[in-house]
Amino acid sequence: MADLDIYKSQGFGNLSGFGRAPALLIVDFTNGFNDPAQFGGGNIADAIARTAGLLSAARAALLPIVFTRVVYANDGSDHGVFCLKAPALRGLTESALSSQIVPELEPAPGEHVIRKTQPSAFFGTSLAGWLVGKGADTIIVTGCTTSGCVRASVIDAMSYNFRVIVASDGVGDRAMGPHEANLFDIGQKYADLLTCEEIEAHLNALQPAIA
Repeated sequence: MADLDIYKSQGFGNLSGFGRAPALLIVDFTNGFNDPAQFGGGNIADAIARTAGLLSAARAALLPIVFTRVVYANDGSDHGVFCLKAPALRGLTESALSSQIVPELEPAPGEHVIRKTQPSAFFGTSLAGWLVGKGADTIIVTGCTTSGCVRASVIDAMSYNFRVIVASDGVGDRAMGPHEANLFDIGQKYADLLTCEEIEAHLNALQPAIA
């Protein structure tokens, strides 16, 4: 039996769809994760390029928009086990160039930026409360890495009972094997997978109602 058939036979892979009030979450698209010599590689640069168009559509539709950065204290006081597994993360401090959001996706005034020290955008942050305060019921997710911080954020978003839409070509990983395996699993259990173009079409349809 093929993998997809196994999931189908067990009732996975259903759609949760869009709710009434989507928000856009862009996970860790920073300079360090766009640099193959640091944390990047794979298809991350392509995912950033595709996210730029989605970000424009989200702004036109007046969606709440939030970015995340991995940021550690200069004195190392908040280093944890994550930094034992990946010591280079310690260099992602507030002022480090590697921790800054890529210029192509520079946040606009009024767009929220969350600092985090763990994979999930929700763990130890104010993100869930911020989204509730904005009235969001659906989280559109782009970012990197698919197998790491994106996956962790998607699972937590669903666990908070948000509908989750993952931009399948707006997320990236440093290696394609983990990217493809995790995207498959995310789509079967936690989120709907749509391309950036498909999500943009949905957001464009919202604009007359919002205007």
